[in-house]
Amino acid sequence: MSNRWMAARLQGYPPSVFAEMSALAKARGAVNLGQGFPDFEGPEIVKQAARAAISEHHNQYAISAGEPELRRAIADHAQRFYGQAVDPDHEVTVTSGCSEAIWCAAFAFINPGDEVILFEPAFDTYVPNIRMAGGVPVPVTLRPPDFRPDPDELRAAFGPKTRLILVNTPHNPTGTVLNPAELSLIAELCQEFDVLAITDEVYEHIIFGDARHRRLAQWPGMAERTLTMSSAGKSFSLTGWKIGWTIGPEALQSAIRRIHQFTVFASVTPMQYAIAAALRLPDGYFAELRAAYQARRDFLLEALAATGLTARSPEGAYFILAGIERFPFDHADDFCRYLVTEIGVAAIPPATFYIHQAEGKQLVRFTFCKRWETLEAAAERLVRLRA
Repeated sequence: MSNRWMAARLQGYPPSVFAEMSALAKARGAVNLGQGFPDFEGPEIVKQAARAAISEHHNQYAISAGEPELRRAIADHAQRFYGQAVDPDHEVTVTSGCSEAIWCAAFAFINPGDEVILFEPAFDTYVPNIRMAGGVPVPVTLRPPDFRPDPDELRAAFGPKTRLILVNTPHNPTGTVLNPAELSLIAELCQEFDVLAITDEVYEHIIFGDARHRRLAQWPGMAERTLTMSSAGKSFSLTGWKIGWTIGPEALQSAIRRIHQFTVFASVTPMQYAIAAALRLPDGYFAELRAAYQARRDFLLEALAATGLTARSPEGAYFILAGIERFPFDHADDFCRYLVTEIGVAAIPPATFYIHQAEGKQLVRFTFCKRWETLEAAAERLVRLRA
C-alpha cells in the first residue's frame, strides 16, 4: 500500500532485512544466527552499576555532551588501550549508540553533492545516512576471499569532491581488521585530498589471533581530521542500552554537539554511569571476551565448513561471511529463505549492504554472538545442508 505522506527522501528504502529474517525465524521456530545481538547477558557488575545509578537519583536529563563521569572513563579507556591522550571535556561527546553518532556526523559534515567514500559491504545505516544528508556514497568493494581494500581502487575513489571517508574496523560484516599499510594509505590520501575521516570502531575489543586494532586518529597528521566512534553494546553485550561516543578535536565535536542537541539532546543518564564502570573493568574481562568469541568463531567455522559453504575466518567482529557457490541458488535471498524454512537456521543475505548489490548475491552472513546451546543447535541443523 502506498503512503502518500512519506517524504521523498525515504522512498526506495525497504523495511530492514534484519526485521524480515528475524520475523521469519520466529514464525518457523528457526535458530537465529541472523541479527547481530547477543542472546546472553552482559556483566552483572555493570548491571549493578546501572541499578546503583538509578537509586542514587541519576535519572534526569544528562548533560547533552555526556555525563562527565562517562566522558572521563572514555578518555581513560583511550589512554589505557591505545596510549591516546584525550581531553574529556572538549574532545568527547556521548551519543545514543554509534548509530546516532554516524547520523550526527553525516548531518554535521556532509554538504549536498559531497562525495563520501566507504567500504562495501557496509553496515546498512551508512548509505541512507549519507544520502539523506545530501551526500554521494562512493563504494570501495572488499571482495572474497580476503575482503581487503584494493590500494588502486581506494586511491581512485578519492577526488576533488571527496568530503570524507567512513572507515569501519574491525569490519562488519567481513571481519577484516585494517592493517598498518592500509591505514597508512588512508591517512596519506586523506591528507593529500584534504578529507575528513570518520571511524566506526564498535568491535574494537573483539579481535582474534595476531590481529590488532589500531586507531587511524593516531597516524601522523590524522588527529585533527579524524572522528573516532565506538559504543558499549558490542564490548559489554548490552546492545539495548544504546550508549556510544565520539572522540576527536574540539572543532569536530562542536559540530557533532550541535546536531546531537537537536536529535536526542541527551542519552540515558543512569546507563552512562554504568558504562563508565564497564570501561574500567580489569584487563581480564577484555581478554576473556576475545577468547570466548574466538572459541565461538572457530566452532561455527567448522560447522559451516561441513556443509559445503565456503567461509573465511574473520579477524574481528562476530560475523562470518560464507559463499553459496556450491548450492543451486542464484541469489542469497533465496538461499536464506530456504535455510530458515527447510533447515531451521536464520542468516542474513548481505546484498543490501552493497551499493553494487551483485557483489554480494552469493554471500550469506552468520553471527556467532550467541550462547553455546544456540550455536550447537544451529550446527545440528546445518548438517542437513550436506544433502
